Amino acid sequence: MATAIIDGININYEIIGDGGPIDLPWVALITGGRRGYEELVPLAHKIAATGFRVLLHDRRNTGASSMSLSAAQVEEVTWADDLRKLLESLDALPAFIGGSSSGARTAIFFCLRHADAMKGLMLLRVTGGEFAANRLPENYYGQFIRAAEEGGMEAVCAHDAYQERILANPANRDALMAMQPELFIDVMTRLRELFIAGAHHPVMGVTEQELQSIRTPTIIIPGNDLTHSSASGRAAHRLIADSQIHNLPVEDQDLPLIPFGEWAEHEAEITAVFSGFMKGITAE
Repeated sequence: MATAIIDGININYEIIGDGGPIDLPWVALITGGRRGYEELVPLAHKIAATGFRVLLHDRRNTGASSMSLSAAQVEEVTWADDLRKLLESLDALPAFIGGSSSGARTAIFFCLRHADAMKGLMLLRVTGGEFAANRLPENYYGQFIRAAEEGGMEAVCAHDAYQERILANPANRDALMAMQPELFIDVMTRLRELFIAGAHHPVMGVTEQELQSIRTPTIIIPGNDLTHSSASGRAAHRLIADSQIHNLPVEDQDLPLIPFGEWAEHEAEITAVFSGFMKGITAE
């Protein structure tokens, strides 16, 4: 693992693979939720074994990266801009950008804002639908707003989600405890409002017009739970011109969330699909 300073924020990252003998382009994979990148390490190693150099990183406010809360824009836009700067600092552009769930949204925003820095877009477990629109604002923001209201920043730090970040980087506790609860509540409330404003699009967070504007080669592997419905993946495929879609041998499940780790048995197929997509573009 290594650390880069991006706009004054410490970003934790890891590079897996060496690009192979013909120096294939870099691949950046972005995890879902507000989790660190660890869940993507097995998939990254499989993709690296096909000849690509894979970048994993903890987005700001996740994993071992620094805490720096701001409501200037939705978090996925901030993360996309941070990733662009991180890849540039590594002389890794243009790159393939892929992600799962909120990582897929981040990858889409990267494409919308930095298409010149991309070779292709790879979307996994696209989020959308009313269930996700109702669940995620509470999951990402509401519960932490209440914790701060009821118990201040000590209660926020005690929450499992923030304990994960503090365990990964103990300095994150100091950063959180230095915040006034009123400021934390204000920032999280505004972030929730920004998130809700885009939550009811067929592909969460992104308008149909934005998806229709994408000209970057794209491949989509839909999810199969209520947060990542297969319908959301099909909507992305329908709206992104000339995109490809690959359906895994999975059935839609009436479950709020299937953890990414439970897709481990499909990682070989995901690797073959993504690697074939990237090598096809690289050979053009």
